[in-house]
Amino acid sequence: MNRMIPGVFWIALFLAVVLLPVTEMLVSPVPSGRPFWLEASVGLGFFGLTQIAVQFVLIARFKSVTAPYGIDVILQFHRQLAIIAIAVLVFHPLIIVIDNPSRLKLLNPLGGNWASRCALVSLLALLAIAATSIYRERLRLNYEHWRLSHLLLGVVAVVFAQLHVSLAGLYTNNGWKQAIWVGMAVAMVGAVLYLRVLKPAWQRGNRWRVTEVRAERGDTWTLVLEPVEHPGLAFLPGQFAWLKLAGSPFTLEEHPFSFSSSAQRQDRVEFSIKALGDFTSTIKDVPVGTLASLDGPHGAFCIDRYPAVGYLFIAGGVGITPMMSFMHTMADRRDPRPVLLLYADRDWGGVAFREELAGLQDQLDLQVVYVLQEPPGDWQGEQGMITPELLRKHLPKELILRNFFICGPPPMMEAVQTALLEMGVRQEFIHMERFNLA
Repeated sequence: MNRMIPGVFWIALFLAVVLLPVTEMLVSPVPSGRPFWLEASVGLGFFGLTQIAVQFVLIARFKSVTAPYGIDVILQFHRQLAIIAIAVLVFHPLIIVIDNPSRLKLLNPLGGNWASRCALVSLLALLAIAATSIYRERLRLNYEHWRLSHLLLGVVAVVFAQLHVSLAGLYTNNGWKQAIWVGMAVAMVGAVLYLRVLKPAWQRGNRWRVTEVRAERGDTWTLVLEPVEHPGLAFLPGQFAWLKLAGSPFTLEEHPFSFSSSAQRQDRVEFSIKALGDFTSTIKDVPVGTLASLDGPHGAFCIDRYPAVGYLFIAGGVGITPMMSFMHTMADRRDPRPVLLLYADRDWGGVAFREELAGLQDQLDLQVVYVLQEPPGDWQGEQGMITPELLRKHLPKELILRNFFICGPPPMMEAVQTALLEMGVRQEFIHMERFNLA
């Protein structure tokens, strides 16, 4: 209930903001004698532009905004809303041209007027954002270069859209209407400055130092950091932070990783990172003593948010990382609640943390079930995938009293979620952590 009130507030504020321009265009003074489809197109333009403006707030990582939902949900919403906004803005000029084909010259950068040219630049920038985001991996775009282009193209799109609205002037022809659009522009610039200037400036006084790089099984490495002349970081088990290992906190090179250490320790944090890409493959080579910056904590994938008489953790591969934070925290708290961990991986030699899990079984009421895709010849445990049959075999009868936390490859998570729902588990008891925050 405590999270519901701010959650409803932000939804109501979002609806008010995106509907404000459409409402504004209906308030006198407004141009008269214009055809319906032309007015409908203008309404779509205002609506789409406001949604694009909201994106700057969604990606600024304001904790008060992300806390009720979790930042992974916010970023998923950002992706979907941006696609809808771009589609709406594409229809804006199309309807104008369909209504009157002679207006096709407005789409010619050498024709039309300055208002139409600004609109064209804005629309092309938005289409470039969509194309490079959807096809980033296929285009083999470097993550940091993509982020920089994403930011710059976004600023270009909004600046030229604002210029288009001002130069057209039909619906911003008095002081209070102009003030609304100026205020929106200021808010967007402020969100960018907060994320890229103010936050890094604060991080300069809250640096961390790498004190250990520990090898785990499965080509996984645990990065241990301790604070440099500050108390550390309070976080909840299962949360994550954006990690910067560059010399300056103002760098765009940052990556999100879940904490794998106990939330009871603020003066020492650990990230367990599997070598899966260009950046993660370099973790093993990070020198001890390297300075780092953290932007966090973030995330709603947390046992403290969902109290229960017991928990079921279902992990696939590197998805075990936040589960380790759960269990280390419970051990430090001497938490007596029962935990069942279903841990799927490719082979026994690559199962990270299996020695730590054996130790945690001595400290917790913990049952671990390993599921291997390629088990050794003498393997007596579960093998293959986490199937509905395997779930029915191991899950306790009192499912309604448990909360389920699932983390792993997306196909695995979707399959497990579907199986749990078919078994009668209610959606509010199922919590999933998604890796892709880009």
